[in-house]
Amino acid sequence: MSCDVALSAYLMLASFTPGQQPVRILQPIPAVATAQNALGENPLAHEPLFAGIVKQAAALNADVANYRKELNGGSELKRFDRFAKRIADLSELDMKGHLELAKRGTDGDLKCILRGISQDLPKKLSDLAKASDPKSMDNALKEMSYLLRDNVEVITSPPAPEV
Repeated sequence: MSCDVALSAYLMLASFTPGQQPVRILQPIPAVATAQNALGENPLAHEPLFAGIVKQAAALNADVANYRKELNGGSELKRFDRFAKRIADLSELDMKGHLELAKRGTDGDLKCILRGISQDLPKKLSDLAKASDPKSMDNALKEMSYLLRDNVEVITSPPAPEV
């Protein structure tokens, strides 16, 4: 399966329609906050690069949850520059993960999904930076949260059997 087809399928299935629960592609793990405890589900998640991605994505998702709590009618995000830098760093790590899997000759969906997440993180960050009112900021934060959660789940979920 080419990366473009896998990425398209992933994005289509992961899209969120307001009022509906997001579609789950992989088996859900416990809360993202317990991502470190879920590393045992996929051997790849124990490798330093991929464990680092999981740790950073989970920490950023916790920051997003705090931002959402702090909005309360305001439209300013504290320490946004630092947050933006950490998102950029995570995007780079996701691309490194993609390249590492490509170097290994892996032809699985994870390689393509990591590339897609790497490309989507800056877009979601841009959407958040452009949001001008609390409601649009909250929506942008929700979208960022879904992407960060997916970043954890695709690595920690057990690999699917080859078909």
